[in-house]
Amino acid sequence: MTMIADNLHRVQARISAACLACGRAPDGVGLLAVSKTFDAGAVRQAYAAGQTAFGENYIQEAVDKIAALSDLPLQWHCIGPIQSNKTRLVATHFDWVHSVDRLKIAQRLSEQRPPDLAALQLCIQVNIDGGATKAGVAPEAVLELARQMQDLPGLRLRGLMTIPEPTADFAAALAVHRRARALLDALNAQGLQLDTLSMGMTGDLEAAVHAGSTMVRVGTAVFGGRTYATGQ
Repeated sequence: MTMIADNLHRVQARISAACLACGRAPDGVGLLAVSKTFDAGAVRQAYAAGQTAFGENYIQEAVDKIAALSDLPLQWHCIGPIQSNKTRLVATHFDWVHSVDRLKIAQRLSEQRPPDLAALQLCIQVNIDGGATKAGVAPEAVLELARQMQDLPGLRLRGLMTIPEPTADFAAALAVHRRARALLDALNAQGLQLDTLSMGMTGDLEAAVHAGSTMVRVGTAVFGGRTYATGQ
């Protein structure tokens, strides 16, 4: 068994324990393995251990990796910022996008999604804790953006994604994640039909699960520490 396989089993055990601790079914929380900066070989090891959903931040790196792994039945999630000149690559190669934060990007993804592919699954990135340097829509602006996006052809709006500031305090992390859950509930009360909360990473997945996350994005605890290239 590889180190990556061992790590995956440990992360899945953390998710299951968190679910049981708050009375949730473990199969209600999906694991997105964040494979940015790791090569196709690492993804193959994770797939051999049963992982099929992978998150990528850097679009060109991801596209190259997707091509190298086209023989495997993988699901690819774009979780990084998207510039207008990269929307065609995202629309063509990914299954999910978690990081939509403005209507222009959603419109371009809609226009550029190949008609032979299934609808691109979208989450709106929300700046849930008001971080001054964080991407994402302000919570009070999410409803209007969601209504503008929900009928765009080739897309399906699924929910929200958050990246709050890290904290070692479980209670503080839980409080922030609960804001995202409350926002999702409020949107659904307005007639939207959203089912996805993409929140929680290596350091705070337990708090995210307790607050209602349906998908945790874990990289370091699966693949190990990262070495970033210059400019990343």
